[in-house]
Amino acid sequence: MKHLTQIFVLLLLAGCTQKTKEENTSWQLGPFVKTDSLNPVLESLAYTTFYCPVRKDTVRWEEKDVFNPSAVVRDGKVYLLYRAEDTVGKHAGTSRLGLAVSEDGLHFERMPEPVFFPDEDDMKKYEWEGGVEDPRLVEDENGRYILTYTAYDGNLARLCVASSTDLIHWTKHGLAFKDHPELWSKSGAIITNRQQDQFVATKINNKYYMYWGDTDIFLATSDNLVDWTPMNDGDELLKVFGPRPGKFDSNLVEPGPHAMLKEDGILLIYNSRNKLEKGDQQLPDGNYAAGQILLNKENPAEVLKRSENYFITPDKDYEITGQVNNVCFVEGLVYFKNRWFLYYGTADSKIAVAVAD
Repeated sequence: MKHLTQIFVLLLLAGCTQKTKEENTSWQLGPFVKTDSLNPVLESLAYTTFYCPVRKDTVRWEEKDVFNPSAVVRDGKVYLLYRAEDTVGKHAGTSRLGLAVSEDGLHFERMPEPVFFPDEDDMKKYEWEGGVEDPRLVEDENGRYILTYTAYDGNLARLCVASSTDLIHWTKHGLAFKDHPELWSKSGAIITNRQQDQFVATKINNKYYMYWGDTDIFLATSDNLVDWTPMNDGDELLKVFGPRPGKFDSNLVEPGPHAMLKEDGILLIYNSRNKLEKGDQQLPDGNYAAGQILLNKENPAEVLKRSENYFITPDKDYEITGQVNNVCFVEGLVYFKNRWFLYYGTADSKIAVAVAD
């Protein structure tokens, strides 16, 4: 009888441990399920053309690949602002941003020409001829769209800002870090507050905050969403968090979609790369998967919780094989018709979606 009692206690403790583990992940968004019946939802096209004002020639602007989209809900529809590449030039591909729209978040119609691209303007020296890459969208208090994107001249990546009222006509505001024009910078995820189906940039302690970086995650502040200042820790950039040995995120970390305020903190979905020799031995070398992290909403540099495991990783053919193999790169997130839609680039070649209730 005593032996049976001991077994019962052990089973009870095991159950409590499992319950605690589930509660510890309740802060995360999801679980997300890939829409296998429809994915990929966008692929490259060889017949859409665009007269490039810099090259002075017509190009098939999305012939090589489409990937890494941002997303917003506007007038009851989902809009994807996505990266597309042609096949010409010294980099065998210049990036531009296309726009697609969906009534259900799954089936998209796209505009025939890019809506954002390198031009004969003040930004040409930063954007040509690598192009404009990896958009992330939020709204300001007046409904204006704020775009953070990477300008790539072929040598240096620079985080930049643009704005629009309609997602079609854009004003370029220049470098995000104007006082640091030679700083390698990418992937700006601004902290937002969800207001129904809109994600509105919100101030914390009278400042806007943005997570950025593609090695470690850094932090920047702004008064106006256009001009940003990197936060420092002494003489170095303030590192919020970085890669972890032995895990899926062992090589680098990089922001995903916009960060968002929740009751228990700031939720940031982030991308990561595995390095086999020091990382997760069950994942391929160079594998891109996504995790989640919770930060203090009074102090956005303080980590509260971090996922032990990835929640999305390549396991489909179109995620495993492409321009860059083994990539799920999450960048677009909307709350639409009472569900979460997460849009991501697959193998730097196509666009797919995963959905959560």
